[in-house]
Amino acid sequence: MLNNIKSINKSELFEILSNRFDSDDKKLSEIPNPALLLNATKAAKKIATSIQENKRITLVGDYDVDGVSSTAIMVDFFRQIPYPLEAIIPNRFRDGYGVSPTVLERIDADLVITVDNGISAIAAAEVCKKKGIELIITDHHTPAEVLPDAYTIVDPKLKDDTYPFEEICGAQVAWLLLALVKKELSLNIDMKQFLDILCIAIIADIMPLININRTLVQEGLKLLKNATRPSSIIIRDFLNKSVISSEDIAFQIAPRINSAGRLEDASIALEFFTAQDTQTAYAQFELLNKLNEFRKETEAQATKEAIEHVHENDSIIVVAKEGWHEGVVGIVAARLVDKFGKPAVVLSVKNGEAKGSARSIGNVNIYELIKENEHLLTKFGGHKMAAGLGLQLQNIEKFTQAINASAASIAPEDFIPKEQITGILDSSEIDLELLELLERFEPYGEANARPRFFFKEAEVVSIKLMGADKSHSKIEIRQYPHQNQTLELIAFRRVFEMPQNKKISCSYTVAKNEFNGRTSLQLLIDKIF
Repeated sequence: MLNNIKSINKSELFEILSNRFDSDDKKLSEIPNPALLLNATKAAKKIATSIQENKRITLVGDYDVDGVSSTAIMVDFFRQIPYPLEAIIPNRFRDGYGVSPTVLERIDADLVITVDNGISAIAAAEVCKKKGIELIITDHHTPAEVLPDAYTIVDPKLKDDTYPFEEICGAQVAWLLLALVKKELSLNIDMKQFLDILCIAIIADIMPLININRTLVQEGLKLLKNATRPSSIIIRDFLNKSVISSEDIAFQIAPRINSAGRLEDASIALEFFTAQDTQTAYAQFELLNKLNEFRKETEAQATKEAIEHVHENDSIIVVAKEGWHEGVVGIVAARLVDKFGKPAVVLSVKNGEAKGSARSIGNVNIYELIKENEHLLTKFGGHKMAAGLGLQLQNIEKFTQAINASAASIAPEDFIPKEQITGILDSSEIDLELLELLERFEPYGEANARPRFFFKEAEVVSIKLMGADKSHSKIEIRQYPHQNQTLELIAFRRVFEMPQNKKISCSYTVAKNEFNGRTSLQLLIDKIF
């Protein structure tokens, strides 16, 4: 693969990036009518009628960024009607995922609405029926053959749904539904005001940044820079940048929002998003910062231990240990995939039960591999690249053997990461003009990856270690022997030692660095070959 990388210049790069998009960017006014979502009008009419009849309404969200964002948008909308709404986000440790019989035990309502969950809530729908509660499910996950017996279900992935773009997150489904509720009740609520929260959900839930998602993220990031919402003020103060990018959200904000549900309770993140003054928002954000620091420590320790448990000859890594925090096993699985180049299953064991997460690589469908061995599991769910599962402690060894047996027929090329290097840039092309060109095609993310470039056997001139714990490397390189000019590469979380041949081959991305009012280029190492 590395021998076929071509040299490119800025003009060719512009052409490559332009070809990623079928047509010009959509305007907000071109977002398809929410009424095209199957059952959305029926759901909106029921919500409107319930409000007019003064019914008790409870909302059930989810503990990840998309679930918290969906809940926050709903809470804010109802606050502006104004109408009382009880909002519950289940606790990962006490309640498990989504609307469940456990959560319903503490709900006393006439109408329950779910956001970003519910498509597999068969048991919860039965409990609602018995209790005389009407249930509206709004979700974006893939439905199974059997659907819950609810009043109605709004999900773009339903078989008969005709919404023109189905790759939308839970918060988008909720936002589109609320646009119809607004119409039903003739409310004067500007739906654009929610885009600052909505764009965070789209980015964090790894939705493809094409079509309407691209438009909503672009507009949402612009709004984040000027929004009067207290949480948005805190976010932009924290980032302290002239332009907020999708990567700032993905790497700086989303992990903090996620840390609440992972380690303690997602209500902390919800209170941040729905805070009505900056003092409250700041206090909640400080809590999120502390939880995120704890998440990093917990994850680093678990990753170190997990690496020691790996059997390197297995095609699918399965590791399990008592005491690993179940809130970080998904991140640990992703770290193992990066290190070993294989799918990984990481299980946390407690009281004879193992619960965990799986992450995949390349073209390996981890969901299908797990499904093939469901007879050894107590529960599982997910998609091609990521899944969750539960099993009894005594079945871990059998499951490890079985999933590796299932993977034996997978072609070796399916394990190759789907990473694409855009090309080799001459060092003379790496300037602020390149940065401007790259910024024109933002936001980057899923389905619009930030271009990755390549240095082939560049000369390593010097290495400096940075950071309080000297865990980051600044590598000075010369791309070609005849050049005087040198470039600096940054390798975060990596101590790079001088190679014997004093050469480096690596992929890298180009980022903007703003410091003391000055803008410069930063070359960030992606992978060393």
